[in-house]
Amino acid sequence: MSFLKRHPWSFAIAAAFAVFMAVSLSTGFAFGQEVGGTFLSFFVQMCRVFPCVFVLIGLFDVWVKTETVEAHLGHGSGPLSYLWAVLLAGTVVGGLHVAFPIAHALHAKKAKLGVVLTFLSCAGICRVPMTLFEASFLGWRFSCIRFAVSLPLVVLSSALLARWFNHRQYHLPSDPD
Repeated sequence: MSFLKRHPWSFAIAAAFAVFMAVSLSTGFAFGQEVGGTFLSFFVQMCRVFPCVFVLIGLFDVWVKTETVEAHLGHGSGPLSYLWAVLLAGTVVGGLHVAFPIAHALHAKKAKLGVVLTFLSCAGICRVPMTLFEASFLGWRFSCIRFAVSLPLVVLSSALLARWFNHRQYHLPSDPD
């Protein structure tokens, strides 16, 4: 099944955006030109980062065995698996648009849902580059207090959300291919 048949609204939204950009450029509409510049900047940034991310995810897929991920981050793992997710999320460079493909790879390698949710949440709040930037402006004391408050809440909410999904027998959709 083609992408267009599965997601007709995606094509319609992209076409509407392209028309908006063309009209903004031809009429000199400043807001539209600013939106287009921001979109182009973000798109170029993603084009620089994604090839490296996908190569690393491909290497992760080939080199790391499913049994290893399942043993340390899967359903048989204990509370230490959440610490592994926090540490792995701290190394993510590039934000959540890099963390989502990694989370998908972890889920495909049978990491439990709570660990994947913890990884995604922590990738948004405790990346090392972001923390260094934050500490340089707000101080290490603030960063330490923020970690002490946010990390337990993230782990607890991820575990509770995963438990709720499991209780409802919800499973993430798998690839249609």
